[in-house]
Amino acid sequence: MPDYPLPDAEALYGALRSGVTALLAGGPQPTQLVGITSGGAWLAERLQRDLGRSGEPGIVSSALHRDDFAQRGLAHARQTSLPFDVNGAHLLLIDDVLFTGRTLRAVLNELFDHGRPASVRLAVLVDRGGRELPIQADLAAARLPVPADRTLSLARTDDGQLRFNLEARQP
Repeated sequence: MPDYPLPDAEALYGALRSGVTALLAGGPQPTQLVGITSGGAWLAERLQRDLGRSGEPGIVSSALHRDDFAQRGLAHARQTSLPFDVNGAHLLLIDDVLFTGRTLRAVLNELFDHGRPASVRLAVLVDRGGRELPIQADLAAARLPVPADRTLSLARTDDGQLRFNLEARQP
């Protein structure tokens, strides 16, 4: 695989934290953070702590609503956990990489299985383009064109540091 420059995930997290701080300050109150498994969940948990917010963020899984469920089955990632009432809540979804938009479509279906939020916004670490659905982030820490034959994913080391992995995309 040819070398492809990967951004510094920790530096992008700093940009995401600043952008989320601004979104929360300028948006409806209160707003609940909800991370999308697994990279988005790591980011939401860290944001919740770094921003001094009490309680736990919500975690939402796309597994049960994916259009490729028959091929993937249930992911080994955490399942949905929403420690607040979704009905009437203002939510800020957090994800690591936005690509086709299919995961976000599945996540929205999962959220509406739990209630009807008043609003849903989206913040991502990286928007890599390549959308198949009309979904866009309210905040992207970076826009990074990644070749279509590659998968960009967030990884977390044992000490909690973030880094990116770039791998050949599975057919």
